[in-house]
Amino acid sequence: MTKKIFRSILLAAVSVLLASLVVIMGCLYEYYRNVQEKQLRDELRLASYGVEADGSGYLEQLAAPYRFASIADFRLTWIAADGEVLFDTHVPAAEMENHADRAEVRQALAEGESVEVRYSKTLTERTLYCAQRLSDGTVLRISISQLTVFALAVGMLQPILLILILAAVLSALLAHRMAKSIVAPLNRLDLDRPLENDAYEELSPLLRRIHQQHRQIDAQLQELRRKTEEFEQITENMGEGLVLLDRNGVILSVNPAARAIFQADSACVGQEFLVVDRDHEINLAIQAALEEGHSEIRAMRNNREYQFDISQITSEGTAAGTVLLAFDVTEQAAAERSRREFTANVSHELKTPLQSIMGSAELLENGLVKQEDIPQFVGVIRTEAARLVTLVEDIIHLSQLDEGTAPAKEPVNLREIADSAVSTLRERAAERRISLSVTGEDSMVNGVRGFLYEMLYNLIDNAIKYNIDGGRVNVTVSADDAAVTVSVKDTGIGIPPEYQARVFERFFRVDKSRSKASGGTGLGLSIVKHIAQYHHAVLNLHSTVGTGTDISITFPNERQTGQ
Repeated sequence: MTKKIFRSILLAAVSVLLASLVVIMGCLYEYYRNVQEKQLRDELRLASYGVEADGSGYLEQLAAPYRFASIADFRLTWIAADGEVLFDTHVPAAEMENHADRAEVRQALAEGESVEVRYSKTLTERTLYCAQRLSDGTVLRISISQLTVFALAVGMLQPILLILILAAVLSALLAHRMAKSIVAPLNRLDLDRPLENDAYEELSPLLRRIHQQHRQIDAQLQELRRKTEEFEQITENMGEGLVLLDRNGVILSVNPAARAIFQADSACVGQEFLVVDRDHEINLAIQAALEEGHSEIRAMRNNREYQFDISQITSEGTAAGTVLLAFDVTEQAAAERSRREFTANVSHELKTPLQSIMGSAELLENGLVKQEDIPQFVGVIRTEAARLVTLVEDIIHLSQLDEGTAPAKEPVNLREIADSAVSTLRERAAERRISLSVTGEDSMVNGVRGFLYEMLYNLIDNAIKYNIDGGRVNVTVSADDAAVTVSVKDTGIGIPPEYQARVFERFFRVDKSRSKASGGTGLGLSIVKHIAQYHHAVLNLHSTVGTGTDISITFPNERQTGQ
C-alpha cells in the first residue's frame, strides 16, 4: 500500500508540473505573440507614413546597417500593384520574384490591410506578415520571424529536464514521507478490537464492518463447535461403526463402535486405513466407492458378521473421500438362515396334504374305492385342500409382514375389531359350549385393519381350539395415557413352561396330534407375533397348565407420543 501511495503522489506531482509547464509556456507564448503582432502593426503604420512622405529614400535609410536598432528584427518589403518588388530591406529587389500571388498581398490590395502567418518546413519557425495598401496603390509589407512553441521547448529542453529532475526528486521525498505518515496509523490498527482504534474518520465504516464480521465469525465458530460436538455425540453413541476417509484413504474420523469393530484406538486418526484393517476385499471396496460412488461388502469381525456400506463424499463435483458405515447383520444373517429353514418347513407342510390329496385322487381315478366310500375320500380331498389353502394364505401373510409390503396404516378401533372377530367365531364356540365375551371401551390405534382383525381372530380361534368344553374366552380392550392393550384370556389346557418361549415360532406345535386334528397350520401365533411387531406392539404370554392362557398385546398410544 505504501508503494501505491508513493507512486500515486509522485505521479500526481510530476503530472501537475508538466501540465503547469505546458499551460505557462502556452499562455506566455500566446501573450507575447499578440504583443508582437500589435507592435508589428504599429511599426507598419509608422513605416507607411515614411514611405508615403519620402518613398524609397525612407526605406533606404531604414536598411542602413545598425541605423535603427528598434526595427533591426523587422523586414520591410515595398510591392507594386502588379506584384513586382520595388524595395526590400534585406534582399535586393532585383533578386526577388513577383509577389502578386502572396496571400497577404492579395488581401491588402483587396481590403486595404492583411495579416498572414506561414510556418517553415521543419515547423520550428513561423513568420508573421502584415501588409497595408498605400495611397498610390502599392503595398508595404512588414514581417518578422518567430520561434514556435515546439522550437522554444527544444531550446529550453536542458533547463526543463533539470527542473523536472529536481521536482521529481523533491516529489519523491515528499511522497515517501507522506505515504509513511498515511500508512502509519493503518499499521497501528488493532483489528481484534476495531472499535477501540483512534484512526481516520473515513475508516470508521470499515472498522464497524470488521467488528460486525468478528461477531458473525464468532457466532459461526460457536455454531461450528456446537455442530461438531453434536456430531461427536451422535457418532459416539451410534451402534453402527462410522469411519471418514479422505481421497487418499487417510482416516479423518472414527467412532467408538468402529474402533471396537476394527480393534483400533483413537490414535489411528491421521493414519491410512490399511494400518487399521489390512483386509484386501474391504480396501478394494473403498477404492471402488471412491471411483464409482458406492460399494457394499460383508465380512466377519470379532465373531460377528458385518455389512460395510461405503459411499463417496463429493465436494464441488469431485470426490473428496469416502464414508464407511459398518452394520452388525449377525441377527439378519440368522434370520436369513431361519427363512431358509422356513422354506424347508413349508415344503414339508405342503407335501403332507398334497400327498393325502394325490393318494385319495389316485384311488378314485383307478376305481379302487367302493361306491359307498367315495364320499369319505372326497371329504379327505376337500379337507386337505382346505388345509392347504389355509397354509398358503398364512404363508402369504407372513411373507407380506417379513417383506414390509403391508397396506398403509389407518386409525382403527380395536373394540370394533374384537367385536367383529368374536361375532365370526361365536358359532364355532357354541359347538363346544364355550362362552365368548368382549369388554372394554373404544380404543383407537394406528394400524392395518385386516392384519389387526387376523391377529385377534387367530388369538380367539386358538383360545377356542385349546379350551375345554363349556369353557370361557374373554377379550378385553383397555387404554390409558401411554398405551392401548387388548388381551385374550381362556380357561383352556394351558401351555407348559418349557414351550412358552417357542409357541410363536413358525410351525411349532406343543401337541402335534391335537393341532393336526383341529386343523391348525402351526403359523397362527407366528402371524400374531409378526403383526404385533409390525405395529410396534409388545406381546406378553401368561399361561398355567390346566388353568388357561392369557395373551395380551400392548400398542403405544400414538395420540400421546406424537408418533
